[in-house]
Amino acid sequence: MRPPRPLAGIAGPPAIRPPSIRLPTILALGAFAVLGSMGAADIAGGGSELTAAKAVLLGVIEGVTEFLPVSSTGHLLVSGNLLGVGTNGDASKAAADAYSIVIQGGAILAVFVLYFSRVRQIVMGLFGRDDDGRRLLVNLVIAFAPAAVIGLVAEGPIKRVLFGPWPVVAAWVAGGLVILWLSKRGTLAPDREGVRSLTDLTPRDAVIIGIAQAVAMWPGTSRSLVTIVAAALLGYSLAAAVEFAFVLGLLTLSAATVYDLLKHGDEITTAYGVGPPLIGFVTAFLAAVVAIRWMVGYLQSHSFAVFGWYRLAAASVTVVLIASGALAIA
Repeated sequence: MRPPRPLAGIAGPPAIRPPSIRLPTILALGAFAVLGSMGAADIAGGGSELTAAKAVLLGVIEGVTEFLPVSSTGHLLVSGNLLGVGTNGDASKAAADAYSIVIQGGAILAVFVLYFSRVRQIVMGLFGRDDDGRRLLVNLVIAFAPAAVIGLVAEGPIKRVLFGPWPVVAAWVAGGLVILWLSKRGTLAPDREGVRSLTDLTPRDAVIIGIAQAVAMWPGTSRSLVTIVAAALLGYSLAAAVEFAFVLGLLTLSAATVYDLLKHGDEITTAYGVGPPLIGFVTAFLAAVVAIRWMVGYLQSHSFAVFGWYRLAAASVTVVLIASGALAIA
């Protein structure tokens, strides 16, 4: 499987023909439409259970949205609510919340495969055989640390207070407005001149990006978004910001996935068994491959603003679902 072509300014593998701009958007919004039109709670049967059909749908949503700046956690919370997954008591919600983290593994694998050359460079740096890889590894660990500490300390309050439709709507709107504002200023333009590359990343900037990444613990914010925005505001090119968001995601999301799997793995298998989560994992991997290829190709010459408009649209759809009673509010 060939990796996607890097954005301008990043040397790397040959170009690929990116999928149409409409593909990831249709997949995500189409999933919402299917859920709403079917009443969502009993799709393919199973009530509050995670059936194979629900696992496929949630896997597509996770894979498409994980590395796009639109928040996979927000999408999974809203979609899982519509499907009735996690709405049958506290134990059911705990399993669903954990599953929304663990299913990230499929998307993580997609980045590992597509950016294997960068991963290999980091591993070589770990053993002192690549200076650029070593510097990148150090900066990744530095950027990872703030979110890891805050996540361990505040995990409970975050899940109790913020894992709901209204916090997601608020984050979608805020992030959408930030994207549109920065896009208008040219901060997120692919052809900005006089900007820094990934090899210019410093430990100081890694700390700032890591602190910003902690903001993404608010569902609907998007870890990719805050990483890209923080790096862009620090003077890095959109190419460097996007690639660092992807690579940092390997570390951050892998840690979160392993942590939740160890802590809540029994709850997930008790509630859903092994089959549906595995189906969701594979589906997320395939969907993420398509979405990442598309995003990298699209940002070669297009505005980042499309993600801002998408976030506002997703927030609007969610408000309508809440008002209509289709979306349950705890």
